[in-house]
Amino acid sequence: MYGKLSGMTGTADTEAYEFQQIYGLETVVIPTNQPMQRTDNNDQVFRTAKENIPRSSPTSVAARTRATGAGRHDLDRKPELLSALLDHEKLPHQVLNAKQHAREAEIVREAGRPGVITIATNMAGRGTDIVLGGSIEKQVSQIRDDEALPQAERDARIAEIRAQWQKLHEQVVAAGGLHIIGSERHESRRIDNQLRGRSGRQGDPGSSRFYLALDDSLLRIFAGDRLKSIMERLKMPEGEPIEHPLVSRSLESAQRKVEARNFDMRKQLLEYDDVANDQRKVIYAQRNELLETEDISETVTAMREGVLHDAFRLHVPAESVEEQWDLPGLEKALASDLQLDLPIVEWSTNEPSLRDEAILRRIVDAASTSYTAKVELVGAEVFHQFERNVMLQSLDTHWREHLAALDHLRQGIHLRGYAQKNPKQEYKREAFELFQRLLDSVRTDVTRLLMTVQIRAQDVEETAPQAAVQNVRYQHADYDDALGQGNEAAAVAQKPLPTGPKVGRNDPCPCGSGKKYKFCHGKLS
Repeated sequence: MYGKLSGMTGTADTEAYEFQQIYGLETVVIPTNQPMQRTDNNDQVFRTAKENIPRSSPTSVAARTRATGAGRHDLDRKPELLSALLDHEKLPHQVLNAKQHAREAEIVREAGRPGVITIATNMAGRGTDIVLGGSIEKQVSQIRDDEALPQAERDARIAEIRAQWQKLHEQVVAAGGLHIIGSERHESRRIDNQLRGRSGRQGDPGSSRFYLALDDSLLRIFAGDRLKSIMERLKMPEGEPIEHPLVSRSLESAQRKVEARNFDMRKQLLEYDDVANDQRKVIYAQRNELLETEDISETVTAMREGVLHDAFRLHVPAESVEEQWDLPGLEKALASDLQLDLPIVEWSTNEPSLRDEAILRRIVDAASTSYTAKVELVGAEVFHQFERNVMLQSLDTHWREHLAALDHLRQGIHLRGYAQKNPKQEYKREAFELFQRLLDSVRTDVTRLLMTVQIRAQDVEETAPQAAVQNVRYQHADYDDALGQGNEAAAVAQKPLPTGPKVGRNDPCPCGSGKKYKFCHGKLS
């Protein structure tokens, strides 16, 4: 919906096709600020996860002074399993999962210190820079802001901290930088690239390697049987992995297949949602117009004429002979639905030459006259506000029902494929029909309510326009309740009308309650 779209991420290249297809955005790869020094080693594939996990744990790292990060696909279970293995080897480490969300940035910042082992999910710690040797900015800022220390002592402490950090930094760089260990592949190459991207930032040295097992979900589905047969033919001993560029390429090919499948699913969902989105634009545009316009009488008039035309053609079909007309049925329908008591049969009997278009014109004029009389009773300004409220209520109610109907239609539309029909085309067709019914329902309900609302003429001249609108009594209880005025309308309808001489509004009420008439049976609402 925005006029301009753009974004920046370090892993957009693998999703370039989707950005182009969905958003029409071209992906441009910008060279790194410093030359990339990270070494991405070939994957190692084991026969079982039991063989994979001990080898992929950070205990296999030769240089203990090297910072190590282990990435897992699972959120909690596998990181805790790796943590238990490291505890058994008496190796201190940090586990970054949902339980440590408050300390996430702090844990990731310290992942670059010598000998620090951090176990994290693939998605954890993004947006936090991992500095080789650890982050000292927090310590420096605390000393810099400590006004109790003289400036010279603050500068000396900061210089000492930076000197200590420089030694740690050089120690980690000499050991090879941050090493990333992935204990399984994600379905998306983008997620794996995000994990690798923790290492080798801003020209720092680093390395990465993924350790996999044939019973991992990705390998099991796409390449497990073939690799397993190769390992059996070569009679490879237990715990010995396969490491070859061909294996890594096969894994990337499998990831591309999964990515393509997921993209097709997202694209299909988007196509279905576009249908509802087009309808949403129409409804919201209509709603905004209602909110911004004080007088919607032209819209109400058009809706009323449309409802009358449909009702008329239901009983008097177009281009039909008089013997096919159902004028008595038309009279009853107009009287019951719109409170229009019109002598339509008498018109036709007294004027045999009267054509159907002329009868329709008389009905429309009579409805317009009846409606105008109601508006004049309470004042145009008050009644126009009532029109807006009624239409907004009806539009919102039917739109909610329409969204539920679309969702129900979407859940079962795939079954049309068994009938050799295109589900997407069927969805578009039926969604359009549902939208037409929505518009017809709104038009009918608004017209029915506005035409059948009853206004008491009693005391209209004596009351202000603001009070006059409270004299409106609704004919249909469902709309009374929807507008929050059902109980008031019922109370007005049940009050007995005064008999005998006219009672002044400030006189005692004739019922004997002791209250003034305007606060008792003469109360407006």
